Amino acid sequence: MTAPIYEVRNISKKYGAVTALDDVTMQLYPGEVVGLVGDNGAGKSTLVKCLSGVHQPTSGTILLEGQERHWKSPHEALEQGIETLYQDSGLAPHLSVAANVFLGREETVPGILGKMGFLAQKKMDVEAHQELDRVGIAVPQSNRSVSQLSGGQRQAVAIGRAVAWAKKVIILDEPTNHLGARQAGEVLQIIKTAREQGLGVIFISHTLPHVMEVTDRIVVLRLGKVVKDAPTSEFTVETLLGTITGLITD
Repeated sequence: MTAPIYEVRNISKKYGAVTALDDVTMQLYPGEVVGLVGDNGAGKSTLVKCLSGVHQPTSGTILLEGQERHWKSPHEALEQGIETLYQDSGLAPHLSVAANVFLGREETVPGILGKMGFLAQKKMDVEAHQELDRVGIAVPQSNRSVSQLSGGQRQAVAIGRAVAWAKKVIILDEPTNHLGARQAGEVLQIIKTAREQGLGVIFISHTLPHVMEVTDRIVVLRLGKVVKDAPTSEFTVETLLGTITGLITD
């Protein structure tokens, strides 16, 4: 078996007297989708913040491709190929789709005009359309304003941007939240595409049928601890719910 692309070993996170994460160990392999589930307060958000560089764990080790990492900021994790999409997609509605895809990574035209800050708009439009098309997202025109898109299209663009830029790992926090069945299906297909491209995907969701559909393995958190880490095939929606709530224990 290949080595994990991303891994946490025995990490804990304390906020004063409160222990949000307690000795958590989890691996993510290339081309694997891992579901991260748990009730509110289980520690999912804290773990995501440690993985994405927002917070540093109180103790334990984070490894990327076998190398120990101490993220000082989300930007540092981002530069190493870890993309995180939070529930509020982070899109700028007044900007075009292409501008959103390149947000924070804008390309300038060659020469003196580029040094003056002139953007390579046409080039970014074409490349944004190609990247979104590559991950299976059909947006009528990449120069359309995001505010003109449906909720599902906006979420698809946000995920497409993350998948397009991710070099190693993509972390998706409730990406199908508040979407209709068809729109959610499109988002789940994008997750499958990311897996086919060899990315490691961490998928956080309360919608258990979606977790069952796209994941290879599921990690269940309860009260800051990992209570089960097993292949998705070992769960049903009912047993997964029972494990989350503590009605089923191994």
